[in-house]
Amino acid sequence: MYSPLAKELFEMYAERPSRALYHYTSLSGLMGIVNSKSLYATDIRFFNDAAEMAHTANVLRPEIAHRIQQQGAPTVLLDQFREWVSDRLTNGHMQFVASFTANGNILSQWRGYTPKSQGVSIGFLPDVLRKCCDEQSFGMGRCRYELREQQEIARSILSAVESLAEQRGENLDPSKRHPSNSFHDVFEEIEGDLLGVAALLKHPAFKEEEEWRVVSPITSNYVEAPICYRDGRSMLMPYILFDLPQTEDRALAIEHVFLGPTPNVSQSMSSLSRYLSKYGANPRNGLTYCQIPYRDW
Repeated sequence: MYSPLAKELFEMYAERPSRALYHYTSLSGLMGIVNSKSLYATDIRFFNDAAEMAHTANVLRPEIAHRIQQQGAPTVLLDQFREWVSDRLTNGHMQFVASFTANGNILSQWRGYTPKSQGVSIGFLPDVLRKCCDEQSFGMGRCRYELREQQEIARSILSAVESLAEQRGENLDPSKRHPSNSFHDVFEEIEGDLLGVAALLKHPAFKEEEEWRVVSPITSNYVEAPICYRDGRSMLMPYILFDLPQTEDRALAIEHVFLGPTPNVSQSMSSLSRYLSKYGANPRNGLTYCQIPYRDW
C-alpha cells in the first residue's frame, strides 16, 4: 500500500539531470574512490550542514500554524505532528546520502569541500549513476532550495497527514498509545517517505551548490545493517558504501575530472593524469585544470 506522500516522493526523484554530476573530494579521497570504486554514503544527520534535516521541520512549523489558525485544521493532529516531526527528522531512522553537484568547478565548493591545493571534482554520467542507484535501491534527486517550492511541498505533506489520519483514525486505546501520541500510528506510516522528501530540502543559502543526492532507503536496524564507521573531527561517522559505475575492465568509469586550485599546476596535472591511467580510470572527456587562481585561503 502506498503512503499519501508516495506521489510527491516519486515526482522529486523522477527528475533526471541533463549533464555530468561531480563529486568534490581530496587527492587522497580520489585514490580511495578509484581503489574501491565506491563512495561513502554518510548518515545525513552527520553532514557538515548539521541542521539541514531540521530545516524541513522549520518549513513545516509556520504552515502548521497557518492551517490551525486560518483553516480550522485539526489542532490535536497537527500539534502532535509538529512535535513528532521535530524529533524524528533529527533523531529518527538512519538514512544515507552521497552528494554530487551539477557544477564541477565553483570556488565555494573548492573552499568548502576540498583541502587547500589538494582538491579534485570527479564527474560521472547521470544515466550510469542512476543505473547504480537502481541496482542498490537508492533514489537520485535534485535538492530544492526555493522557499516557495518548499512551502508547497510542506503543504502537500500536511495534506497527506490529514488524509491518512482521516482514513486511519485516532488510536484512543491507552494500553497502546499515550493520549499525547494518539496519532503516531499515522505518522509512522509515512515516516520513510517523509525522510526521503526531507533529504532533498536544503536552506536557500546553499542554492549555488546545485546539489544532487543519491539517497538510501531508511535503516531502522543499525545493528544488523552493513553500516561502517570512520573517525570524524569530533565523533564517529556512520556510512555505507555506494558502488560507482565501472568499465568493462572493472575500472572506475569516470566522465571528466577537474583539478582544483594548486600552486603547481603542470606537475599536479601530470601526476594526476598518470595516476588515473595506471588504474584504468581514464576520464572519457579528459582532465581539466579549474583555471581559478590559487590562493592560500
